[in-house]
Order: sequence, then structure tokens, then C-alpha cells
Amino acid sequence: MKWRLEPISAFERHAGDWDRLNNARGGSVLQGGAFITPLLREFAQGDERLAIGSDAGGIQVMTIVRQDRRGAWSTFQPSQAPIGLWVQAAGLDMVELAASLVPALPGAALLLGIQQMDPDLRERPATNGRTATQDYIQTARVTLDGSFDDYWAKRGKNLRQNMKKQANRLEREGMATRLERITDPAQVPAAIADYGRLESAGWKSDTGTAVHPDNAQGRFYTALLADFITAGRGAIYRYWYGDTVVAMDLCIEGAEEMIILKTTYDESIRDTSPAFLMRHEYFPQLFAEARLKRIEFYGKLMEWHTRWSDEVRTLYHVNVYRWGFLPKLRDMLKRNRPAADTPAENLGDAS
Repeated sequence: MKWRLEPISAFERHAGDWDRLNNARGGSVLQGGAFITPLLREFAQGDERLAIGSDAGGIQVMTIVRQDRRGAWSTFQPSQAPIGLWVQAAGLDMVELAASLVPALPGAALLLGIQQMDPDLRERPATNGRTATQDYIQTARVTLDGSFDDYWAKRGKNLRQNMKKQANRLEREGMATRLERITDPAQVPAAIADYGRLESAGWKSDTGTAVHPDNAQGRFYTALLADFITAGRGAIYRYWYGDTVVAMDLCIEGAEEMIILKTTYDESIRDTSPAFLMRHEYFPQLFAEARLKRIEFYGKLMEWHTRWSDEVRTLYHVNVYRWGFLPKLRDMLKRNRPAADTPAENLGDAS
């Protein structure tokens, strides 16, 4: 495999080749050019590289990498990207491809970390002398198989009863609820502004990570959802108690899956679960349409996920070293010289 590295500004010029590789493997929409282009526009620092691997048959593998520290590189992984940005042709070994890329990276690279891989998209490799894997998070999905009634009957008794009690309580109190599915791209900016106001009222306001129309997150989700909704592959769900928005989901679709990218709800509401009630209203629509095969959460598994799904898998990182002795040397240095900024740090896990 021969590698060439291009500045990240070249991505759009090569997006067709990228999508060809991703689509040939049935890859996720999260690894497609339509997702990556606005991601790079808002979150790339400019020092990232587009790595393109080719052989006699043409381009076989592509990824986006950046240098984390001296000797250590990793795939570009802003928090807004749930899974790693690595695409390749079928029948090739990811570790072998990564091992061939390491010596092609600038600055005497010793390590490449491929981050946040989904085992359903790319099988987790075995650990060996120059390769190590590490659990990232567990995540859940809902398979859209059969009817919603069949799915709901398999949920826990507490969830089913709680949803019924909450709906009855709101009805007794005269609180009208309403589910809105936004599929008009012209409505996206206002919807993202609503999302930001709702999220900013919660715990994220203290961390500075809430979506706002004028920050990078707000610009990213506005552009992304407008593009996907225009293409008929996205929706924003907005749930109302009376005249007040109390929960929202930002969703995009691939060929077979809907991905809930972000969720927010009114954290001041204690006696009902507006996000649960919202999903209890729109999940039946997805089952009835039978267009898609699954709903992906892709966030870190929380207790509430387990109420909605029994389908859990573990995303993982892969670290590929230039030479097999480097992991052993790293471990030895960590044991003997644990202080920060030692050679052990420079040989440490990219993930």
C-alpha cells in the first residue's frame, strides 16, 4: 500500500472516493462525506491530514489523522463524531493497513490510534505484539423488527406502567402534549435555537458545552440537519407540553438506520419524563413505516438506555505500533518513570 498525505482542505475534492469506500462496505452515515464535511468546517484545527492509501487497483483506504504529541498520531475525533473516521475496501485487514501508514506519517511516528470503532462495522482485531485494543464505551440500539406493540411488550413492566401513568397524569391535569416532526429545512435554524435554549437551561450551561446558534456546535448541527432534511434523510423531533418545548431529538438517517445525534429535555420537570414520552410517540411511527432497520443511540450506555433496549455492544479503540517492542517499552517506562512528560508519555496510547 502506498500512502499520500494531503492537507485536510483537500477532503471535499476526495469526498467521492471516500464515499465509494464507505458505501461499498455498507458503512455508517456517520462515516460519510455529508456528515464529515460540516464536521471539518467547524471543528478541524487545520493541522489534520487526509491519508489516502492506494495500490495497483486504486484507492483502498482513507482516513483523517492528526498528531497528538511527539511520535503519536490518531484519527481525527471531535466529540460530535460518534464513531471513527476510517474507511476501506472489503477484504483488507485494518491493522495491516494501519501498520503500513505509521511509517508514512511525518515526524518519525511510532503509533497510530484508530479511535471509536464500531464492531458491527469493523471487526475488533486481536491483540498481538504491535497491536492493542481498548474498550471505549458500550452503546445501545433498537432494532425495528416486527410491530411496535411486540417490541413494547418486551420492555420492562416498570417502563410500560410508568409511561401509562405519566400520560394519564398529564391528561388529568389538562396538559395537552404534542409531537412535532420537523422536515422542512427552513425551520431548522429556529429549531436549533429552541434546542440550544432548552439545553442551556440544564447542566450543560455550567460546562460551556451547550448548543447555541452562534457557536461551532450550533453552526454544525444547523448545517448538518438542514442538509440531511433537504435530502429527505433527517428530522428534528420537538415535544411540547402546552405551549412549551420540553424535549427534542436531532436525528439523521442512513440507508438502514436512524441515528439520534443529540437529545435534550427540560430538566426542571420532575414528575414526568418528557424525552421518554416523546420517544413513546415517535418510535411507533418508525416501526410502522418499516423504512429503516434500527435506531442507534451511539451515546455512552446509561441506565435509561437499558429500559428501551437489550441490544448492547462495545465500541473500541485500536493502537498500532511501528515496532512490536514499543508496547513493552511503554509499560516498562510507565512503571519506572511515572512522572508526566516522560518518554512513557510519548509512547503511550493515542486513545
